[in-house]
Amino acid sequence: MSADSIEFRLFGGIEAYRAGQPVDIGHARQQCVLAVLLVEANTAVSADELIDRVWGGAAPSGKGSLYSYLTRLRRALPEISIVRRGSGYSLVVDPDTIDLHVFRRLSRTAHEADDATAEHLLGEGLALWRGEPFAGQDNPWLNSVRAVLDTERSSAELDRADHQLRLGRHNEILPTLATFAGKRPLDERVAGQLMLALYRAGRQADALNHYQRTRTQLADELGIDPSPALRDLHQQILTADPKLTTVAPEPAATSPVPRQLPAAPRSFSGRMRELDSLTSVLDLEAMPNATVVISAIGGTGGIGKTWLALHWAHQNLDRFPDGQLFVNLRGFDPSGKPTAPSDAIRGFLDTLGVEPSAIPTALDAQTALYRSLIADKRMLIVLDNAADPTQVIPLLPGSPTCTVIVTSRDRLVNLVNAHGAQPLPLDALTETEARTLLASRLGAERLAREPEAVNDLITSCAGLPLALSIVAGRALEHPDFPLSELAEELHDTENRLATLDEDPSTSVSSVLSWSYAALTQEQARVFSLIGLAPGPDISLAAAANLTGRTENRIRAELRALERVSLVQQQVPGRYRMHDLVRLYALHKARSLPTETGDAALRVLADFYAHTALAADRQLAPARKLADLYTPSADCHPLPISDVTTARDWFSAEYDCLSLILPIAVERRWHEVVWLLAAGLINFRWRQGKDDDDAAAWHAALTAARNLGNRDLECSASRRLGHAYSRAGRFDEAVHHLQESLELCEQDDNPAEQAHTHMAMMQNCERSGDHQQAIHHARQARVLYLRVPGGEVWAGQSLNAIGWFHAVLGQYEEGRIACEAALEVTRAHYDPEGQADCLDSLGYIAHHGGQYELAVSRYQEALAIFRGLGHVESALLILEHLWQSHLAMGDLDRTRAVLNEVLRTYQERRRTADAERIRAELAKLDANPVPQPGF
Repeated sequence: MSADSIEFRLFGGIEAYRAGQPVDIGHARQQCVLAVLLVEANTAVSADELIDRVWGGAAPSGKGSLYSYLTRLRRALPEISIVRRGSGYSLVVDPDTIDLHVFRRLSRTAHEADDATAEHLLGEGLALWRGEPFAGQDNPWLNSVRAVLDTERSSAELDRADHQLRLGRHNEILPTLATFAGKRPLDERVAGQLMLALYRAGRQADALNHYQRTRTQLADELGIDPSPALRDLHQQILTADPKLTTVAPEPAATSPVPRQLPAAPRSFSGRMRELDSLTSVLDLEAMPNATVVISAIGGTGGIGKTWLALHWAHQNLDRFPDGQLFVNLRGFDPSGKPTAPSDAIRGFLDTLGVEPSAIPTALDAQTALYRSLIADKRMLIVLDNAADPTQVIPLLPGSPTCTVIVTSRDRLVNLVNAHGAQPLPLDALTETEARTLLASRLGAERLAREPEAVNDLITSCAGLPLALSIVAGRALEHPDFPLSELAEELHDTENRLATLDEDPSTSVSSVLSWSYAALTQEQARVFSLIGLAPGPDISLAAAANLTGRTENRIRAELRALERVSLVQQQVPGRYRMHDLVRLYALHKARSLPTETGDAALRVLADFYAHTALAADRQLAPARKLADLYTPSADCHPLPISDVTTARDWFSAEYDCLSLILPIAVERRWHEVVWLLAAGLINFRWRQGKDDDDAAAWHAALTAARNLGNRDLECSASRRLGHAYSRAGRFDEAVHHLQESLELCEQDDNPAEQAHTHMAMMQNCERSGDHQQAIHHARQARVLYLRVPGGEVWAGQSLNAIGWFHAVLGQYEEGRIACEAALEVTRAHYDPEGQADCLDSLGYIAHHGGQYELAVSRYQEALAIFRGLGHVESALLILEHLWQSHLAMGDLDRTRAVLNEVLRTYQERRRTADAERIRAELAKLDANPVPQPGF
C-alpha cells in the first residue's frame, strides 16, 4: 500500500485515513452508507437495499438523501470509485485497504497453512481489531453484521490458540485462555484448550478442577453433560496420557485440505465387529503390492450403513492428515436420478481447489486430474449410497495411500471381484446393541422401569437404527408417556411399507405409520407435501411456498418432524428425508386430493422459477428477461440482492431446479418451463453444464410452441443453437439458429434478428470461419441500430467487426471500427464493452508495431476488467500485455507479467496453461530477444 493511499477502518468505528491522517467522511448516516459499500466492496448493492440497510424502518420517501450522501462521499474520497451498476452502486476498491476484508483474507489463508504460519496470520488479523465493529452506529443491518463479525473474531481467537498449543506455547497463552474461559464458561472448546495448557504447564490438578467446574456449570445451567471430546480429554489428563505432551507442528499445506465428512452420528451403538473389520482392512495397505484399500458396506435401507462409515471415519481422522472427501451418490434416491460420476468428480475437484474453467469436459480426463491431485496423499474417500459399481469405479483413486469406504444396498459384486473391495455386509443390531442405543437417547433409568415394554419396542423395531431413532424421538417428545403405551401403539399399527429388498424382517412400515399417526393434522399435511418435493432436500423458503405457510410457521412444523426423525436438517435451513421415509411420505401424499398436491407443486415451481429469475438478474443485470407471468398470491419468491447471494442460491438449489423442470414439462406448465430455462442460463454457462442447458432449451422450445408465442420460440431456438455451439455441435447449432432467424425475420423483430446474428457470429468463430463471422456481425449492427436503446449492442457488434478484421490481418479496417465502437461504449457507459474495445485496439496496435500504444490500451482494459471482477478477461489481457512488453524489449516488465500470469494459473490449477507460461519464461531466459508477433 502506497503512503498516500486510502485506508478504511471498520473495527472501532467507521473511519478513513489518507497517508495516515483521518479523512472527514461526514455524519453518522453518511458513514453508514460508506460502511455498507465497504462491507460489500466491489459488489453491486441496489439503491433500495442501500436505503433499507442504512435507514431501516425509517427510510426516506425518495432516494434523494442517498444520492446526496453518495455525491459527498465521492468528493471526500476522490481516490476511490463509487460506480453505478444496473440499479445499484458498487465501491470499487482494493479489499486490502479495508481492515475487515484483510482480517477475513488472513483467516481464510490460515486455514490452509502450517501451524506457525497460521498462528502468525491469525495474530496479524486479530491485531486489526481496535474495538467494536462500526462503533457508534445503532443500525439493524450493521448490528447483524457486527454479531457475525464477533463470531468470526471468537473463532479466529480459538483457532489461533489451537495452533499455539500445537506449537508448544502453552505457558505463553495460559493467561489469555483463562480470560477466555472467564468470559465463556460454557464453551467446551475453550475449556478443553485451558485444560490442555494447564496440564502441559505441569498443573494437572488445576486442569482437573477446571473440568469439574465446567461439568457443574453445564449441568446447572443447561442440564447436559460435557461432550465426549471433553470427557475423553479429562480421562487422558487423569491417566497422564503421553499423547497430551506430544507437540508436533503440522507441515505447511500446499493445497486445500478437504474436511467434507458430515457430523458423526449422535446415537451410534454397537457394531464393534464391523468397526474392527474396517480397521483391519485399512491395515492391508502395509502389505506388499497393496492397492487402494476399499471397504464396501452393504445392507438394506435404514440399516445404518452411513452411520457406521461416519462413526469409524471420525474415530480414525488422525489416519488421514491430508483430508476426507464425502459424496452422497443417491443411488437409491426416490427421485430416481443417481449422482453422475462426472458431477461427483466435479464436486471433488472444486473442493480440491480446481477452478471450474480448468475442469476437463470428458469423464476420463476429469478422473485423471482427480487421481493426480490425490496421488500419494493419505486421504479418506467416503462414497455413500452407491447405485452400482459403474457409479463408483471412476471415483476410485489410483494411490495405495488412499482409503475408500463405499455404502450401498447393492452387493457391488464387480467392485469386489475386479477391484479387491472388502465386502462388509451389515445386519440388524443385536438386542444388546439396540438396547444400548435406546439407553443413550432415553436414559438407562427410564428403560429399567419398564423392561417388558422396552423388549417390545426392540422387537418391533427389528434392530433397525432408523426405526429405533424414530421410537426414541417419539418417547423424548412425550417424556411422561409410559413406554408400554408407545409399544402398544407401535404394535397395533396396521399400515405397512415394504422395504426395497422386500425383507419383512427389516420393514419399517409399522414405525413410520405409528410416527405419522402421532403427528398433528398440520404436521401430517406438511410431512405429506414435503414428500412431493423433488430434489435431495428442500430449503426452508421452498418448504414454506410448497405448504402455504410462513417461514416461522413451517420452521416450527419441520422442527416437530425433525424431533421424531422424519426429516433431518443436515445443514442450517435445508431439510431432507431418509429415502424410506420419503417413500412413506409419497404414499401418504397420494391420499390428499389431487388438486391439493398439484396446486402445492405449482406454487413450488413458481417459487423456483421466479427466484431463479431474480438471481439471474444479479448475474447478468444488462439482460432484459421478462417475468412472462405473475405467480399466484401464495407464491413468495426470494429477493436476491447481490451476485454472491445469487451464486450461492443457484449452487444450493441446482438439483431441485433441475428436477422441477421435468415435472413442469409433464404437467404442461409451459410458462414455468420457459422461465426455468431462461433463469438458469447464466449459471449453467458459468458452471460448464452445456448438456443441461441444451436439454432445458429443448424443453423451452416445445413450451414456446405450445404457448403460441413466436417471440419465445425465436429466442428458444437461438438459445438452443447457442448451447449446441458451445458444445461443439456446429451443424445442429446452425439448424436452430437459422430457424430462429427465419422466425424473427417473418415477425420483423430486429432485436431478436440481431441477437441471432451475434450467436451465428460466435458459432462461426468457434468453427474457424472468421470471414463469415464478420458478415453476421455486420448484419447484427444494422439491426441493432433499428432497436430503441440498441446503441450499446450496436457498439459491441462494431467492435466484433473490427476484431475479426484484425484477426484476418486487415488492421486498418479493424482500427477504424474498434475506435468507433470505443466511442459508443464510452458515450453509453458500457465499461465491459470499453474494455473489449481497448483489448481489440491493443491487439491492432501491437501488430502495427505501435507497442507503446498497445501497452497503454491493454493497461486501460486491464484496470476496467479488474474493477469489474472479471478475472478471466483480465488474464487474457495480461497474456497480450507481456507480448507487447517483449516486443518493446522491456524484459523486466515482460518477466513480471509472465510471473503474474503463471501464479494465477497455478492458483487455478490450470496445469496446461501454467506449463505454457513456464516455457515462455524459459525461452525468455535462454534467448531474451524481442519477438514482435503474437
